[in-house]
Formats: sequence, C-alpha cells, structure tokens
Amino acid sequence: MALDIGALRAQFPSLATTDNGARRIYLDNPAGTQVPDLVVQRMSECLLQGNANLGGYFRTAELAERYVSDARSAMADFLNAPSADEITFGQNMTSLTLHLSRSIGRYLKAGDEIILSRMEHDANVAPWLLMARDHNLEVRWLPFNTETFEFDDDALDSVLSERTRLLCIGGASNLTGTINDIASMCKKARSAGAWSFVDAVQLAPHVLPDVEACGCDFFTCSAYKFFGPHQGILWARSDVYLELEPYKVRPAPAELPWRFETGTQSHEGMAGTGGAVHYFAGVGAALSGGSSRRLNLQTAFTEMFDYEKGLMHQLISGLQDIAGVRIQGISDPAALERRVPTVSFVHDNHSPGSIARALGEQNIFVWSGHNYGYEPARMLGLLDGGGVVRIGAVHYNTAAEIDETLTAIEAIVR
Repeated sequence: MALDIGALRAQFPSLATTDNGARRIYLDNPAGTQVPDLVVQRMSECLLQGNANLGGYFRTAELAERYVSDARSAMADFLNAPSADEITFGQNMTSLTLHLSRSIGRYLKAGDEIILSRMEHDANVAPWLLMARDHNLEVRWLPFNTETFEFDDDALDSVLSERTRLLCIGGASNLTGTINDIASMCKKARSAGAWSFVDAVQLAPHVLPDVEACGCDFFTCSAYKFFGPHQGILWARSDVYLELEPYKVRPAPAELPWRFETGTQSHEGMAGTGGAVHYFAGVGAALSGGSSRRLNLQTAFTEMFDYEKGLMHQLISGLQDIAGVRIQGISDPAALERRVPTVSFVHDNHSPGSIARALGEQNIFVWSGHNYGYEPARMLGLLDGGGVVRIGAVHYNTAAEIDETLTAIEAIVR
C-alpha cells in the first residue's frame, strides 16, 4: 500500500491556510516543519488537563507524569534506544549541546584533541570550540570534498590520533543535504578510544534514527524538524551519562533520566514530541500493521523517504534546467540515497536573498543565507555572496508544489 499524500496532508491544519486567498507552499522545512493535529491535540490536553510539576500527589501532577513518561518511551522507540531513561529533553539541540559540552569539558585535559567537521551546522561546532578554548584542547578539522559534497573515504583517518577524545559529526548536512556514514565514523572513533557525538537534526525527519546501529555515544535531534513542537532531544549511553558530572541545582535528581535536565521541562513540548512519534507510527500501522511501534516507524520512514526521493529528483532536475543555477550538493539521480531532500543552490546573476524574497511574495516559503551552516558555506566560498537558496521538501509536499516553485524560480531569474 502506497502513501495517501492527500490523507496525510489533511492531518496538517496549516497546509490549508491561505493569505488573502493565496495558498502557502511550505518548502522551508529544514528550518522547521508544520505539525499534525495529533501533536496539537496532545499539547493542548497536557496544558488543559495535566498542567503541573511532576511528583505531586494529585491528578494534574499524575497526568503530567503520564505525558512525560509516554514521551520518553516514544522517543526511545524512535531512536531505538535501549532504555527510555537514556532520553534527555531540553529547549533545543543547541541548548542541550552547550549544556553537555560543559560536562564533557571537565572530563578532558589540556592537549587532548577533538575533531570537528566542516560540514556542520554551527550548533555542532561553536559549543565545542568554546569547550576547547576553556580547557586548552586541540581542534582538528575534518574537511569534505567540495566537488562531491561528501567526505573522502580516508578523511577521518587522516585526523584521528591517539590523542583524539571526541568526534562531532552530523548525520546530514543542513546546507548540502549530504547523508554521512556516521556508523563507520563512530566505529573508527571508538577504535581510537574517542567518544562520538552525532547531530541528527537534519537526518531525523527523513531517515529513522538507530543509535544502536550507529554505535555513537551521544545523539541529538530536534522535534520541530520532524513535525513536532520546539523541543530538543539528547540520547547518550547510560554508562557515559553516569560518568559525566551534571551541572544542576542541588535538589535536582542525580539519577537518570533527570540527571541532565535542568529545571522544569516543557511538559507540553514533550507531550507534542510524543505525538509526532505517534503520528509516524500511525502512518506505518496503516500501511503494514506492524507488530510493534518500532516496526511501524520503520515502515513509515521507508515509504516517506521513497516518496521524498521522487520530489528531490524532480526538484534537482528542474533546477538543473534553469540557466545560471548551480546546485550545492549531490545531484546524481543514482546517488539520492546519500542525501536528504534539502536542496541548496546559487544563481550566477541573482543573490539568494533576492530569489527567496521574490518567492516569498508568491507565498512560496524558502530560506536563504548560510542557514547557520557557517563552515560548509565558507568551504564552498558562498559566504560573501549571501549563501544559498535552500529548498527543503518533506512527505507532505507535492509534485505540483515543486512544479509551481520551479516555474516561479525560472520566471524570477529570467
């Protein structure tokens, strides 16, 4: 059974929104997706029925505990984590990473090396640069091939050493769309005696995460990138969590899962995050009726990514037909498995900002600039020219929307 895109779109109220009679085309998804009814419903229920702190001997506190517990369990299935107690929630991935880096920094000593990637969103760069500054660590950079938009096979081998203590790598680039072989990289880091930290914010909306198969020590993602609310999620192996000293107020629990959660969490955000996972699982159950939530999630993601690859091929092929356009990412139709449908491009005669603004005037939503991918934009020589135009499709987009966007871009640059 194939995805019923019309039925799925009907679950997202914002897709039916118009502005002065003009429909909206949401292709700004790499920066944040729209949410289905189920997410709104669960957040509303949490606020209206379970709006209390945890630990009380009364009904609202009990309901709040239920929403929080469900969210941890759902995210454990989403990430294929061994235990729901390994799931930490926070405001966003950036805040969680900055918080965690403080604890990791205390574990390291002057002269230790960390490896950072030139392909990253700055949320997986700046926190570690600050940590390196504060603890006199050495930073080694992992460059990518600017012609293939991928890491060369031996790229990590050339920077790993016996002094490496941490590898920070992205699951997928928010600028080029490249999917990285994180399992292979994490295995190499572990063999060298180093921890590995994976930023999966751009990967998680398209490829179902699997922390067990990845073999990493830390794994982060953001619910608002996979159809949930503004919420960050951090996973780490229990033994690593317990090895690090948490920065927390004195009365806060030292046990998992609360060890690295500072202050009162957004219970409604956690409830909505659980709702996003339930949405995916419902899609998978309708397609195959799997025997577990994880199996239903796998079915949903497989079908969604297959559909997205069709949109990706349509978008890339159409952009290549527009004179003056240069795509900043993998464009070979046979290699679409190695990228997510986040497609960035530049034009020889028009700035990214001017194209994005003109599309916005037609209610076609895209982003321009470096999109916090400061390092890849710099490596590709794009910073001075205003970065890129970034178009990101997800499973609720349609071929008709891609066609309309391509027609608009061609008219703008002509």
